[in-house]
Amino acid sequence: MSIFVDYRFPPSVDAERQAKTIAIGQTAGTWSDRYSHRESQLSEHLAEVVSIETEADGYKVARVRFPEINVENDIASLLTMIFGKYSMAGVGKVVGVHLPEDYGTRAKVGITGIRERLGAFDRPLVMAIFKPALGLSAEDHGKILQEVADAGLDVIKDDEIMGDLPVAPTLERLRAGRRVLDELREKNGREMLYAVNVTGKAGDLIEKARLLVKNGANALLLNVLTYGFSVLEALASDRAIDVPIFAHPAFAGAMCAGSDTGLAYSVVLGTLMAHGGADAVLYPASYGSLPFDPLEEARIRDILRDRNVFPVPSAGIHPGIIPRVLQDYGRNVILNAGTGIMDHPDSPASGVRAFFEALERLESGASFDVESLPEGPLKQAIRKWG
Repeated sequence: MSIFVDYRFPPSVDAERQAKTIAIGQTAGTWSDRYSHRESQLSEHLAEVVSIETEADGYKVARVRFPEINVENDIASLLTMIFGKYSMAGVGKVVGVHLPEDYGTRAKVGITGIRERLGAFDRPLVMAIFKPALGLSAEDHGKILQEVADAGLDVIKDDEIMGDLPVAPTLERLRAGRRVLDELREKNGREMLYAVNVTGKAGDLIEKARLLVKNGANALLLNVLTYGFSVLEALASDRAIDVPIFAHPAFAGAMCAGSDTGLAYSVVLGTLMAHGGADAVLYPASYGSLPFDPLEEARIRDILRDRNVFPVPSAGIHPGIIPRVLQDYGRNVILNAGTGIMDHPDSPASGVRAFFEALERLESGASFDVESLPEGPLKQAIRKWG
């Protein structure tokens, strides 16, 4: 079996030479005559350049085939092989990684499992973020959760920078939230997910995740790129952690934002997350508050869905752009809003209702023109955000 990797080089670079350097230097390397009797065995580990194509702007994309026997069916050894040492060699960007279907770790819950757990099968899911990000107590989190849960929210998550801090320790936040979730189930027979941010040093993090699940966490949030893909894989493979893992893209810009260096966003937030075991992946929407390439967004969406992983376009999502989001995504999407829910002019509950009102209005084919909207949460949201 083989792994194919696409490297993009600017016109000033000898793409064929650089691709051959990668193929040899990132695998077996060269060897002297004293190993000539082992040449057949060593050659099995060599990568090879299989094609070079020139794009309209003069950039060249070289495809290199790597033997799968060189890696350990994980993301860490994969990254070391395809871009480890060479990432420090100058220009050249990984723009595509094509893995065997069974490479890595599958989502344990994924799109189908999340829908089953929520009992929501035929519509987009609506997700919120606790705001303010820092400074709230565990009791504050519980009150916010109560408000948005009663309004029909599907998923809420901790902010990615909310760790296990004295102001609101993780287990206390979970316990405050769990009381609300249990009451919601008893009162309405409805489930809701709360993705608790799991943090800590490597030796403690997996045990902490197990403890959170044991205490009722029904989803986890992980900053995959700062804690590492190996942590994601460990969580996804652990039988005691039978809850969906929401992968946050924090730090992705440090790896992906360079025009001629690093890795493409679709590789990191698409391929690697999908083969690392994530159940849902957050990333910027091209029409949100962070600059993002719509083609990369579409690639991420399709790569994730192909492996039953929920796409979660984020950053600047509000009810007024629901028609555009659903035009691009259809129903298999999680609409993730922080400000777009928590800063609604009336209340966070009204922010949630505005999203559902927008979905109903879109389903019926009604206009989103502000003058045609009845007074209520959606009209208030569109007046504020457009």
